[in-house]
Amino acid sequence: MTEYMKNLSIKDSIEESLTMLFGVQASDASLDQLYKASATVVNNILRRKRKVFNGKVKETKGKRVYYLSIEFLMGRSLKNNIYNLGLVKEFEKAIANYGCTLEDLYEKEPDAGLGNGGLGRLGACYLDALASQDYPAMGFSLRYEYGLFKQKIVDGWQTELPDVWLPGGEVWLLMRGDKTLTVKFNGNVEEKVVDGKTVYEHKNYQEIEAVPYDMMVSGANSNAISVLRLWRSRNIRNFDLNLFSQGDYLQAMRDYNDADLITKILYPSDDHYEGKALRIKQQYFLASASIQNIIKDHIRYYGDVRSLPKYAAIHINDTHPALCIPELMRILMDDYDLSFDESWDIVKKTVAYTNHTVLAEALEKWSEDLIQKIIPRIYIIIKQINKRFIDEVKCNGLEEEEFKDLTIIGNNQVRMANLSVIASHTVNGVSALHSEIIKHSIFKGYYKLTPEKFTNVTNGIAYRRWLCQSNPALVELLNEKIGSDYQKDASKLVDLLKYYDDDEVLERIEKIKYNNKCEFAKHLYKKTGITIDPKTRFDVQVKRLHEYKRQLLNALKIVSLFIDLEENPNLDMTPQTFIFGAKAAPTYYVAKDIIKLICSISSEIAKRPAMQEKLNVVFVEDYNVTTAETLIPASEVSEQISLAGKEASGTGNMKFMINGAVTFGTLDGANVEISESVGEENIFIFGMKAEEVRDLWVRSYNSCAFYDGNPRIKRVLDRLDLGFNNQSFSNIKNYLLNSYPMPDPYMCLADFDDYMRVHYLMDEAYKNKKKWNQMSLVNIAKAGVFSADRSIREYAERIWNIKTIK
Repeated sequence: MTEYMKNLSIKDSIEESLTMLFGVQASDASLDQLYKASATVVNNILRRKRKVFNGKVKETKGKRVYYLSIEFLMGRSLKNNIYNLGLVKEFEKAIANYGCTLEDLYEKEPDAGLGNGGLGRLGACYLDALASQDYPAMGFSLRYEYGLFKQKIVDGWQTELPDVWLPGGEVWLLMRGDKTLTVKFNGNVEEKVVDGKTVYEHKNYQEIEAVPYDMMVSGANSNAISVLRLWRSRNIRNFDLNLFSQGDYLQAMRDYNDADLITKILYPSDDHYEGKALRIKQQYFLASASIQNIIKDHIRYYGDVRSLPKYAAIHINDTHPALCIPELMRILMDDYDLSFDESWDIVKKTVAYTNHTVLAEALEKWSEDLIQKIIPRIYIIIKQINKRFIDEVKCNGLEEEEFKDLTIIGNNQVRMANLSVIASHTVNGVSALHSEIIKHSIFKGYYKLTPEKFTNVTNGIAYRRWLCQSNPALVELLNEKIGSDYQKDASKLVDLLKYYDDDEVLERIEKIKYNNKCEFAKHLYKKTGITIDPKTRFDVQVKRLHEYKRQLLNALKIVSLFIDLEENPNLDMTPQTFIFGAKAAPTYYVAKDIIKLICSISSEIAKRPAMQEKLNVVFVEDYNVTTAETLIPASEVSEQISLAGKEASGTGNMKFMINGAVTFGTLDGANVEISESVGEENIFIFGMKAEEVRDLWVRSYNSCAFYDGNPRIKRVLDRLDLGFNNQSFSNIKNYLLNSYPMPDPYMCLADFDDYMRVHYLMDEAYKNKKKWNQMSLVNIAKAGVFSADRSIREYAERIWNIKTIK
């Protein structure tokens, strides 16, 4: 990286930054100042690299992918960028001069408050993989001031606090005032005919500035830099000094506050009118600013908007950015005077869509009236797209009854998934199972019309972060035994299989896992004061809290084990610690009740020291990427237990796998492909398959029959009545047996017996340490196929048609 260093050493560069930023010498600098100066040095390297790479893209006229996502779960940037730039040793040496370590600096950086779960983490992994393979790429999202929320558990109940991440995180953001744009909301649209052509004039609108902030993402040992452009909303009007001077402070600030709200937090609650309106504003703000930016850059480089599909691939990551479709139509028609037909042709050649869910509530539908009020010009375009689609399907001989569920507008709602499918040249699912399910369920009608549009790209992970950075001891073993080529080509991990019967390697894998468990135990104690025993088995379920992910099923298993020990304290049981980490949406009270149950079980066990030696439960507060980087390498059992047919893919399962944890799960999402990869002898599969779930629904699933007919289920649910830590959970029992409209909607009771059966099989396998270590080795060796590098190559070759730029 010396060519990007301005002939200064890392140490000299840090000291120069300390002087420029804070006016202090290194000897007087605080740890926070050293962190920010080091971040500035890294940023300067990344920006110089970006300038060089962009020059190559321009010179070769390379096609670029633009990846739109409402969230990117980036984690920390300093460690990832220093590693990817190959400057770890240089920074360690430089920082040692100041009486601290590089790890001390890492701890000063907060996780970026830009994402929540798998959707955002996937986007972050893909930016890394795009840069690592020298693909031209830019991500677009929003610069949230307070992120999702900071989770605080109070007496077992989740409470939400603002995630104040910008004071430590904004050092990674470069404000690009020169790229500021405006976005229009509300008002009315007048239709008129000018020179024989219908034109639309948007009047009386509210105009809000979109101010871009760029975050650089380095690839590993590559030339490319991915840029994540984040839009901040800002009022465009002049400050009303007269009102302020008259003491009407609230009115004077109202416009500023209204504009600011758009990028305050990720996923504002939408169970009320104002929340729904804010969500629509967020999504259009992201779509409009991003598409305007793409078109302006395209015109600057290539001159003719008609050549957009040749040089730009626009990708919609789930439905949140779907309004980029009518926004692109608006710009082409209103700003560049293209006809509807020509504009539609450009859109369909440029836009592609990834579906991430089959859950009805996640397939966004917005009130037609709200769309019409908030973005009236866009509403007109959506109606025109909808009419065109209806006309086309009628020409294909379909009757209204056959296509009524396929239209974009129906039942006074605008269906964002339908808009995304209709406008995209390619639609992909994110695992082999998921891609088949969407073709035969939610998108069945579209698949009949355009089967060639549908494909699969199984998700992947940035394994250099989740293995190479997070598990250095395992990396040392891998480098020693199979060389380091796997760090650029994950398929090389398979070479580890030749050590399947090597006792020395197996024992080292076991020792590495134990040491990682000790490290996590220290991390947890330092962060929370909670003590866990690394000699117990670490059984881990960390993911967004949702009913379909079935943290409740895991909790019911723990209740069953609790009862066993309560009845027989001397029972021979493998000591085990169940570790949970999850956030529930603020108004998702069923999910919050499940967190409360888990925390109450944990508190009850803590009162019983003898039981705690065999059975412990921990809920990790405010789980995030940084915590995951310590927990995942320490995990032995990876709980991936969603109801079959509900999880699109998952990526946590892949991170656990590559770190040697053994999957305990259903045949859902990418678990199916993990099972095929490692073989059924190296994974623990339980429960119904997707088709069996469908069959049971058809036969009218009755959870009460399982309660009445299964003594173990009955005693577990009856124990909920008694409760834990002086708190009854009869409400959860009622949810499983009597709730309206459907008790136990994700079939915890139907899968419970098989879940327990396979738990005991897993427990027996764990007792055979050599066998368990062999299973761990196979999982590591077979994880290469789940690298984000492979996923990105598939997108590049089959969907985006982009090439690497060397």
